[in-house]
Amino acid sequence: MRVLGNIIWLILSGIVIAMIYYILGLLMCITFIGIAFGVQLFKLGTYVLWP
Repeated sequence: MRVLGNIIWLILSGIVIAMIYYILGLLMCITFIGIAFGVQLFKLGTYVLWP
């Protein structure tokens, strides 16, 4: 049952939230000050994919 819940999370919302974090991370990396925040958003995006 736990595996099924993880797959449902990944399909329904995990991929969407991770893509939002990655896109925002790329946008934050445009400025010099935002690079630190962009890197953290990349880490959060990876963490969201791992339920």
